[in-house]
Formats: sequence, C-alpha cells, structure tokens
Amino acid sequence: MNLNNKEFKNAVEALVKEKGIKEDVIYDAMELALTSAYKKNYHSLPNVRVSVDKELGDFHVYSFKTVVYNEEQEVENAPEFIVNEEGEEEEYYFFFDERIHITLEEARKIVPNIEVGETIEEEVTPKDFGRVAAATAKQVVVQKIREAERNSISDEFSDKQDEMVIGLVEMEDVRNYYINLGRTQGILPKTEIIPGEKIKMGSSIKVYIHKVEVNSKGTLILLSRNHYGFVKRLFELEIPEINEGIVLIYSVAREPGVRTKIAVYSENPNVDAVGACIGEKGLRIGRIIEELNGEKIDIVAYNNDSAKFIESALSPAKNLHIFVTDEKKREALAIVDQENLSLAIGKKGLNVKLAARLTHFKIDVKTTLQAGEMGINIVE
Repeated sequence: MNLNNKEFKNAVEALVKEKGIKEDVIYDAMELALTSAYKKNYHSLPNVRVSVDKELGDFHVYSFKTVVYNEEQEVENAPEFIVNEEGEEEEYYFFFDERIHITLEEARKIVPNIEVGETIEEEVTPKDFGRVAAATAKQVVVQKIREAERNSISDEFSDKQDEMVIGLVEMEDVRNYYINLGRTQGILPKTEIIPGEKIKMGSSIKVYIHKVEVNSKGTLILLSRNHYGFVKRLFELEIPEINEGIVLIYSVAREPGVRTKIAVYSENPNVDAVGACIGEKGLRIGRIIEELNGEKIDIVAYNNDSAKFIESALSPAKNLHIFVTDEKKREALAIVDQENLSLAIGKKGLNVKLAARLTHFKIDVKTTLQAGEMGINIVE
C-alpha cells in the first residue's frame, strides 16, 4: 500500500532537527499507534502488527499465527498443568483457533524449516488503511511535539532552579500571579511576594526559581521574591565583584519586607568586600533596596573569628562583648550595655534572630548587669 504522506515525512524531519527526537522513536510510536488503530477500526485480534517503511512511507499490516503441533496440540512433554496468574496450578487445555494458530504441517508448506512455537506472517493491509494511517500519523506527530516541548522545558528549567530570571506578569487570580518566562509560565504565589509591594499586570519582574517539579502534565515552576536566595542573586547581579568571584557571599538571613543581613568577604586582603557591595555613594546597595521595596539591608563582614563575626552580625548595636560558650554546639553569649540592648535584640527579637541565622550560632543576649549576676564582670 502506497501512502502519499509528505506532510508526515516533513513533520518527522522537523521533529528530528528542531526538537532533537530520534527518528526511530517517532516511527516506533507510529507503529504502536497504527497497530492500536487497526485493531480498533477493523475489530482485529491481538495478533497483528504494523510496519512503517521509513524510505517509501508505506504502511503494512501483518497478521501472525503461532505454529502448533496439530489441532489438539498433541506434542511430547506437553504440560499436564500450568500456573495461572494467581500462582495456582490449573489443568492444561489447548484450544485451537485458526485465526491465531497454524499447524506445523500447514506452516511447513509455506516455510519448510519452521518449528513449533515460531510465528508465520501474512500481510492483511486493508485498501482503505491509508485514511486511518494519515489520521493516526497526525496524532503521533502532535503528541511527540508536545512531549518534546515538555522534556525540553523540563531540561531547561531544571538547570535554573535556585536561579533568578526575568519574566512578564501575565495573569492573576486570588492566590497567584502567572509569570511568562518565554517558553513556559511560572507561578508566583501571593504569599511569595515582598510584603507591601504592588505587582502590575504587563510589567517586567525579577523572580527566583524556588522549585521545579516535573509531572505527567508538564513542568511546574514555582517562583518567589521573598526567598533569601532572591537577595543573594540580586547581589550577584548588581555587584560585579561578586559575579566575578572577587567578593564572596558567606550567608544570607532575611525577614522579607523588613530586614536582610548578608555576610560577605574577600580572599584578597586589598579588597573591601563591604564597600564593594555598598558602592560609590551607596548606588549599588540602593538599587538592591529599591528592588526589595525598601527592605533594610545590613552588610556584614564575615570573619573566621566567631566572636568578631557575631559582633558584626548584631549591628547596629555597639559596645558588645561576645563570648563563644560552646564552639561545637555553636552557642554564644553577647553582653551589651543598657543603651544598646534594644538595638541588639531588635523589634520583636528580629535583630538577634537574623544574626543567629547569619552566623549559625545560638546567641544569648544579656546586659552587663545580668552578666555581673552571672559572675561575669566586664571591664570597660
């Protein structure tokens, strides 16, 4: 049967070139789909297969029969019992069906050396099978294009998890904003925006890819603007020295919409890591604060000396005395005067909480009076 299906051939070539799908994958899918279509349209038994000629574009349907000894299957060593699907033994019966069986005697008239258990085929391609084949071919191509797009998007965005991208605010519902990322759409939950910020439809927006989840329906891309990783990527974007690896980020602690603390350092003693982040006249840090909707940022100099690092992390509090009480358990005591107590702790305990996250230390804040009661006397 000759099927003139130039459209299908062109589509296959396009899939191979543009989508990176192997030709064999397409034709294998085509043969399976056509076999299913034949069975459905021609009420066929399961013993059929469809073969696609890749060069000529021909489609052939074959029916195959299993060779049995005779119609009673009287063959030496035939089993008395067989094990069924439940694992139970059943008495063996053989039912000869000329639609799916052929005797050894008849089979050897066609293929002289054929043996019992082998199969013999004959072509049964219907005259009007071209119509079914063309419709099925179109379905297979569309399906493979969708699969290729899904896989391509999945591969692309799986590599971008924990990265920042720029998208277009496209839609909104009660819970989410939907961000156009080019080839696909990401979801920005309203719980993941910066508190107090206004998101405008059609506007360009920077978002952090928090999670990429691949499922049967496609790729789910969850976005965020209040994740601490968003701040880290902003610093990498706005501070050339960080992007180039001259200045390094040790850690980030954030309370979205309120305050962020970020610890930076440089392995080059001639580089002022904190100054590089602030920029001339505060321009660099100013751009970051603007993107964060006015969120306050403390840039802290990381120090290998835990006590000095904790002291810097508790900024803007001053006149601190830091004691690392247990380096292994990461516990420290910060002693402050009454004047700096509220600054060290912060509103609702936020400053010391962020400092603890930043340094990975549990920090206990005490006044000099409380320290004296503990037997610790601070000499100014």
